[in-house]
Amino acid sequence: MDKKIKIALAQLNPLVGDVLGNMKKLITIRSKLDSDVDILVVPELYISGYPIDDLVLREDFLSLVESEIKKLVEITKDGKSAIIFGAPRKDKKVIKNSVYVIEDGRIVAIRDKYELPNTGVFDEQRVFTEGNLESYVEIKKIKFGLPICEDIWKKTVLEKLTKSGAEIIIAINASPFTITKSSERDHVTLSRVEEIKLPLIYLNRTGGQDELIFDGSSFALNYDGNKFFCSSEFKEEVSIINFSKKNEKWIGSGNLNKNTSHTERLYKALVLGLRDYVNNNKFPGVVLGLSGGIDSALVAAIAADSLGSENVQAIMLPSPFTGQESLNDAKDVANYLKIKFSNLEIDEAMKIIDKTLGKFNGKSFSPGITEENIQSRLRGLLLMALSNRYGYMVLATGNKSEYAVGYSTLYGDMCGGFAPIKDVWKTDVFKLCKWRNKNFSQLFKGPKGKVIPDNIITKAPTAELKENQRDTDSLPEYEILDEILKGLVEEEISVEKIVSKGFEKKIVEKIAQLLARSEYKRFQAAPGPKVTSKAFGRDRRFPLTSGFRNWN
Repeated sequence: MDKKIKIALAQLNPLVGDVLGNMKKLITIRSKLDSDVDILVVPELYISGYPIDDLVLREDFLSLVESEIKKLVEITKDGKSAIIFGAPRKDKKVIKNSVYVIEDGRIVAIRDKYELPNTGVFDEQRVFTEGNLESYVEIKKIKFGLPICEDIWKKTVLEKLTKSGAEIIIAINASPFTITKSSERDHVTLSRVEEIKLPLIYLNRTGGQDELIFDGSSFALNYDGNKFFCSSEFKEEVSIINFSKKNEKWIGSGNLNKNTSHTERLYKALVLGLRDYVNNNKFPGVVLGLSGGIDSALVAAIAADSLGSENVQAIMLPSPFTGQESLNDAKDVANYLKIKFSNLEIDEAMKIIDKTLGKFNGKSFSPGITEENIQSRLRGLLLMALSNRYGYMVLATGNKSEYAVGYSTLYGDMCGGFAPIKDVWKTDVFKLCKWRNKNFSQLFKGPKGKVIPDNIITKAPTAELKENQRDTDSLPEYEILDEILKGLVEEEISVEKIVSKGFEKKIVEKIAQLLARSEYKRFQAAPGPKVTSKAFGRDRRFPLTSGFRNWN
């Protein structure tokens, strides 16, 4: 007789620490499932949220998690679907990252994560202890292997589960987004399926959590490696997949959502990351300096798409060096996006500071970098004042290229509670603007159509802190700069190796020097969403004081 099973995959967006809210959402979803759904699956550490960091070390927090799980056990006495979910648990004197199976008013099984990642943004070995290599769990008379996230990136766990007799693999995940992660997941899961010859379900969480973004993008493969299910990206949803056993092989069926482009995924990730950061921290809206340049225009568009135009306040803060073109472009952006727009001139404030400094220690100074930074810091001061007055969170508008070489002013344009494009290379800034002008998504809350004037995209980038200033006065073209920086930052290769690729040695050495000298600035920068393989912040960690030099 053929066997069948129906599984609901809940791709959800839990909030770290909100145990009661996360549990309420889970219970509500289960109550709305059709009666013929056999199993409901939710992501890794769903009950607590992820990444949980040192919050999991608190006894009161773990006690709350434990008490809510007991309540969930009682709820399942109704005989409806079994539940597979992730949660932290205290096991004697250590803490485990675990997957629970609850059915018919009892905990059927608990399995613990074996492979604990400890690279990049992951610090799991700091707070968790690895579990044992375990066998399958029987649910509805079917043998399921239940690895957790990193467990499937290496062979060990799935080999053990296969040898124990598992028939279907369900992997719960909290796997952060990067622009290359989709292809990496496909490669790894296909490799595992080819090794074990079993169906594999990959359920991921979605949403933004501090510097991390989770794209969802859950999927499932049949035993032959063919993908039969793929969820939406960057969206909460509950999907149904069905399995039938024929000729001793489990065959799955489900809906396949189409893949999106690299640029679309990147833009959507930035929108979701900002939205969840602002909303979960309960800010009423955001404020940013709108300069008429491409970076602040992109941040304004992301903000409008994240929060709705009515919740974005843009401020133009012109100095004597701000050109009419920039004034026009900034106003056009605000009009296109339908965001609130104000103008605060800083001329008089500049004069006051100049007079206050006067002859310091009896010396007079010619205008230079100090005066340039004063402009930026005045703008930061005013934006933070508006934040204090109205409660809006300030958005920093710098991109990764600028942060890398220090072309940003500490306590100036680096001011803010969140930096939406902190991990976006300048060359990608241009691509994102062009993409958004031609595309729209249901995920967005901003207006449809063109939102960034063509002139902003095509004109030469400039900080406008002195007469006739251009970024390329002191930096190579961004196409060259970004490739050099990718080598230094993301690939962590030597100056010599980058030069061997055809780049001019003096330029590479200069960029390497600027990168090292700006470490202290980045250390004090606002958090921003990680979207590349190595982001500044909790991902790339370098000493502030170092005697190492990789340039002459």
